[in-house]
Amino acid sequence: MKLRFTKMHGQGNDFVMLNGIAQNISLTPAQIRRIANRNFGVGCDQLLLVEKTALPDVDFRYRIFNSDGGEVEQCGNGTHCFAQFVRDEALTDKNVIRVETMKGIVSPSMGADGVVTTDMGAPRFLPREIPFVAEGDSGDSVDSIKYQLNVSGQIVTIGVVSMGNPHAVQIVDDVDRAPVREMGPLIEQHPRFPQRVNAGFMQVLSRDHVKLRVWERGAGETLACGTGACAAVVTGIRFGLLNNKVSVTVRGGELTVTWEAVHANAPVLMAGKPTLVFRGEIDVNHD
Repeated sequence: MKLRFTKMHGQGNDFVMLNGIAQNISLTPAQIRRIANRNFGVGCDQLLLVEKTALPDVDFRYRIFNSDGGEVEQCGNGTHCFAQFVRDEALTDKNVIRVETMKGIVSPSMGADGVVTTDMGAPRFLPREIPFVAEGDSGDSVDSIKYQLNVSGQIVTIGVVSMGNPHAVQIVDDVDRAPVREMGPLIEQHPRFPQRVNAGFMQVLSRDHVKLRVWERGAGETLACGTGACAAVVTGIRFGLLNNKVSVTVRGGELTVTWEAVHANAPVLMAGKPTLVFRGEIDVNHD
């Protein structure tokens, strides 16, 4: 089976984009892993599949698969690439698009300068919404700002937040020297996160600027993570360290995250520029 694809990235967070409206696509986890493989396939952090939606007043559905073949709920940089992709594929000419994901509706908006701003929805903090096992509480009503996590004998202070997918964010003195590759997998697989978690390591440079690295669930460390940037800024604001609009420097570029945390359902806005890399065709059954 041959599939047409587009390779895109947002600040180095790279994706294989598939048009499931123009072609019939059904992939196994093994086939997704092969496409994502950087030696034997196209290579990507995530595979994004565009489909029709059955929801009223919604333009598309899109599904997100990590490089390990598992389907996940949300992807911020992927949403930016998605918005550009559906316009490039002549599937829409709208500047504001409503998109169905596993965890709800997101609304990317195309700017004249090529920058996409996405309404990522309101962050969620209840442990049962992450999900996260809050010690000594069922998680139905607690909303603690900080938690202590035992990571192989080291006590780490984290903020937990769902941006449609789970995140655990910690503050570090020097993000370039942070033990992301050592501690990231341990946090991802920590038993207090029953569906695993994305682990963020954030260095605060000023109230308007942070540096961030993220160990992504099912993908490892990526050059950028959009939902991770949102989760980091939200956590920094809740910790009292950041203003409402923050530049986030990731290893692949810059994102801007805004959260006017004036009420419980204030949405997080994330802005960044998607980039087309190349288009091609792959035989997913080729050994």
